[in-house]
Amino acid sequence: MTLLSLLCVLVLEQVRATPAAQVFAALSRYARFLEKHFNAGEMRHGLFAWLAGVGLPVLLTFIAHYVLDAIHVVLAFGFDVLVLYFLLGFRQFSHYFTDIQLALRMGEIERARRLLAEWRGQSEERLGPSAIAQLAIEQGILSSHRHVFAPLFWFLALGPAGAVLYRLALTMAESWQVNAIVPEAQAPFGIFARRAFAVLDWLPVRITAATFAIVGDFEDAVYCWRTQAAQWPDPSAGILLASGAGALGIRLGQPLPIEGMSRPGLGLGDDADVEHLQSAIGLVWRALVLCLLLLALLTVAYWVG
Repeated sequence: MTLLSLLCVLVLEQVRATPAAQVFAALSRYARFLEKHFNAGEMRHGLFAWLAGVGLPVLLTFIAHYVLDAIHVVLAFGFDVLVLYFLLGFRQFSHYFTDIQLALRMGEIERARRLLAEWRGQSEERLGPSAIAQLAIEQGILSSHRHVFAPLFWFLALGPAGAVLYRLALTMAESWQVNAIVPEAQAPFGIFARRAFAVLDWLPVRITAATFAIVGDFEDAVYCWRTQAAQWPDPSAGILLASGAGALGIRLGQPLPIEGMSRPGLGLGDDADVEHLQSAIGLVWRALVLCLLLLALLTVAYWVG
């Protein structure tokens, strides 16, 4: 039933794309609501907000699934598909990637910059075509993990409650994050949310990186993972980007006209360019197909057993 749920969601996404912008906006408002009512300047307030804002919905999802399953398996199946449709989505990030690729191939640099700025949430006014392509590949690798592979892992581990757990934990960690103006020591409210998400993401990050290595250039992916990932400011993102760059045989990172971020080089081979965009989306698709094949084999083995 798990495999069938995933296949139904992927088909539904191709027929009618998930309203990703509306889902993101709703989750962001939810995170701001919690912060407004819980944030009194201490770490324990962030803990209480996280337990209320993440723990309670996860518990309700868990109960709803098993109640519906007790009534009829079809009801539980429909509930699983509905949850996954809104929380797990290939097209939640791929439409940006595809539109940027098309804009660059048609020479519409300003449109590509605007799309990338919308996707990444920050201005990209000084970037040329190669830099836009590089950042799009980086964002695509990270987004594929956060919107597909990590939610899929937690769905397989805990059912629909796992997908809810990961997506809400990601939302709280991003919404309550610190910045250069308000350092962590002065913004303790979001500390627990970031630490909780780091724990939840530790294993999925490494599984995603290993999957990229398997479906790409395995030797280079593992080499870049081992020798370069730790140089990236965010260790988890560094693992994904280093493995993805090595699997594709390209170079990511490196200095770009982006303020406030260290960008060490990642990967081997040629610098990422417009021509590598199709290879990047192909890598993600191959990784997804591999995951589905492994799940199918496990499902068949379970039925036979």
